[in-house]
Amino acid sequence: MISTIETRLDEFIEAALLEDAPQGDHTSLACIDPEARCRANLLVKDAGILAGLEVARRVFEKVDKNAQMAFFMEDGDHASYGDVAFQVECNTQALLRAERVTLNIMQRMSGIATLANHFAFEVEDLPVKILDTRKTTPLMRFLEKWAVQIGGCHNYRESLSDWFMIKDNHIQACGGVREAILKVEEYQQKNGLKLGVTVEVKNLVELHQVLEVGKVNRIMLDNFELPLLMEAVATIDKRFESEASGGVNIHNVRRVAQTGVDFISVGALTHSVHSIDLSLKIL
Repeated sequence: MISTIETRLDEFIEAALLEDAPQGDHTSLACIDPEARCRANLLVKDAGILAGLEVARRVFEKVDKNAQMAFFMEDGDHASYGDVAFQVECNTQALLRAERVTLNIMQRMSGIATLANHFAFEVEDLPVKILDTRKTTPLMRFLEKWAVQIGGCHNYRESLSDWFMIKDNHIQACGGVREAILKVEEYQQKNGLKLGVTVEVKNLVELHQVLEVGKVNRIMLDNFELPLLMEAVATIDKRFESEASGGVNIHNVRRVAQTGVDFISVGALTHSVHSIDLSLKIL
């Protein structure tokens, strides 16, 4: 992790803890001796790919600087029902304050990592990369994209600021594919940028328009039926990177990959996820 991510993580954890106990955990403050300490296990209650252990460590360090943790599993490990991911020993009030924040984050990240792992497995022998999208939970994007990597897939752009993606609304508002591409090129030159450029096409007519003007890095083939997708990939013929998008799921991703596309973007990696059930139990 680089320092900027560490800073974002610390800020996120502080905000999550504040959200969960804005005036303190009244129940624990009432019931638990402030000097009491205890041990607890993080129990896995589903099968899946574990993710978020580093986040858990930082949560417990935030609530109790003297917290001691023993990890028995690592991010990316295949977990089964009954596994113990880690044990923590810390102040009891602090543990109960950290419990729900830790579980919510880890359950979400583990669900994403598990789904990403399923997609990666489907195409592991093919020369294609599965990409995530910006269809993420607000303010949790960096965690969800981290989980995608843990699961074996790849991150696309982090934000609207690090890659040009000319999509149907841009094309409609701009007056056409050619016009949009040329305006992006002009904008890059004017602002001293050298960012990647993806352009979305919805049919072979738009594809040929893009091929005529060029000036892009990648062509996104949106919601192409498989025969047309195969034809489009052959037409591009490696002159530009090719990306399939739209309607991709775990049942058809391999067939999409077999068309020869370089990338497949899958919004479901982060927007259609079943969280992995975890619990924290005091011993």
